Amino acid sequence: MTSALVPFEAEVVGCKDETPDMFSLQLRFTDPEVQAAYRFSMGQFNMLYLPGMGEVPISIVSDPDEREMIDHTIRKVGSVTRNLGELRVGDRLGLRGPYGRGWPTEEAEGTDLVIVTGGLGCAPSVSLIEYVLHRRGRYGRMHIIQGVKHSNDLIWRERYDAWRQHPDVEVYLTADTGDTLWPWHVGPVTQFFDRIDFDPARCSVFICGPEGMMRAVIKAMRQRQVPEERIWLSMERNMHCAIGSCGRCQLGPKFVCRDGPVFTCRELAPYLTHRGV
Repeated sequence: MTSALVPFEAEVVGCKDETPDMFSLQLRFTDPEVQAAYRFSMGQFNMLYLPGMGEVPISIVSDPDEREMIDHTIRKVGSVTRNLGELRVGDRLGLRGPYGRGWPTEEAEGTDLVIVTGGLGCAPSVSLIEYVLHRRGRYGRMHIIQGVKHSNDLIWRERYDAWRQHPDVEVYLTADTGDTLWPWHVGPVTQFFDRIDFDPARCSVFICGPEGMMRAVIKAMRQRQVPEERIWLSMERNMHCAIGSCGRCQLGPKFVCRDGPVFTCRELAPYLTHRGV
């Protein structure tokens, strides 16, 4: 783990444009000792820092066993992320982390997985899927449901095609608004739940995306009798300090940066019913 508040220098060793407003960066600490000591869990995040501009929280999308590089997929939504998107191989920036509580990968072993993602905030779930596929024997069947607002918002199409080739993996894609070339479903992600076969008593549900979608998925899973402690949510808030000091990411009594970003449904149930909390 790097220092809690002081970033270490990192170098861009790979970059790729995913869509016009999304890109991926592969980073490595310039100090080999810092790189060798760095460890993270699936679902955690780093703070990426550009001198003179500020820093932003970005999910880690690489595998924890990959020790040579640290991968991030980033959406251009502000000045810092737009300028991160201008970085090229050899450029340097600051990195501190990892922070937060990640996905319960060990607790989910031996269960069927239902992974539901929505919108463009799918990076935390993509890394989770890749993690499971590299350790396939530890988990049961995997149902992947990805929803986007518009068909043009779907990225990593080749990954979904590759995931379908794995045994006991089902992939469902849907858009709120399709076009003439969209070959998949049009409608909310919850319309798929009657198609997937899983045992509510031995499944793990992972949800990432817009909170309205997450509330709808939680309602549907409750109807399927999935226990609230078997439903996990990756929450997104305006995180600034990453250690629970500034209060910007407070959600009820919780701080998303420190206590999350992954929570059980049981932990957040009292607050998810109130919009704007």
